[in-house]
Amino acid sequence: MELRLVLFDLDGTLLHSAPDLAAALNHVRARHAMRPLSTEALQEAVSRGAIGLLDKGMPAAGEETRERWKNELLEYYQAHSCEHSHLYAGVSELLDELENRRVAWGVVTNKLEYLTHPVLKALGLDQRAAAVVCGDTVAHSKPHPEPVLFACRQAGVAPHQSLFVGDDIRDIQAGEAAGTRTCAVLYGYGSGELERAIAAGEVQPTYTISAAEQLSAFLGLDQHNQSTSS
Repeated sequence: MELRLVLFDLDGTLLHSAPDLAAALNHVRARHAMRPLSTEALQEAVSRGAIGLLDKGMPAAGEETRERWKNELLEYYQAHSCEHSHLYAGVSELLDELENRRVAWGVVTNKLEYLTHPVLKALGLDQRAAAVVCGDTVAHSKPHPEPVLFACRQAGVAPHQSLFVGDDIRDIQAGEAAGTRTCAVLYGYGSGELERAIAAGEVQPTYTISAAEQLSAFLGLDQHNQSTSS
């Protein structure tokens, strides 16, 4: 079946955003006289958003205190969301090649719209994506299939002609439930849990990659590149 659309998770798949998210968590820690934690120590929690970062990097506290910490974290992150974040190696070239081959691409993330769109704009991707679906764009977020199905409708492509690429088990579950092919990313923040889920047979991705460049080979983009340059 011809591939016409590739959908990507954002954090941990297209974007190495952990430095800026860790800085936001450390901003909260500093406000409350706590020492900073390393990006590496917080990286695995990034796929779970602000709540995951607070669970990993802050002590137990009541609901009111946690809500205040969450607001502090998000306020700081909104103002500093793309200072140290960058696309993973090979991602820029992959997106270029998809466009050269006339394969549309988009983003399906659980990050909220007001945080997602400024990042995409800062990276110069906002006008290139055929679909952008965030955690509050539709009623349900991943692993529910609704965000993936909505992105397919935005791009005007059927799910069976689409591929969903992500580093978290929820990405693969959402893609499978929506009827797309799926690609498990093993270099991202949720890859440890995802690898365990694959080993246990909980999800069965169509492809598995440990670097963005490998997706080009799976999709035949390398051969296309050679044919267009010869």
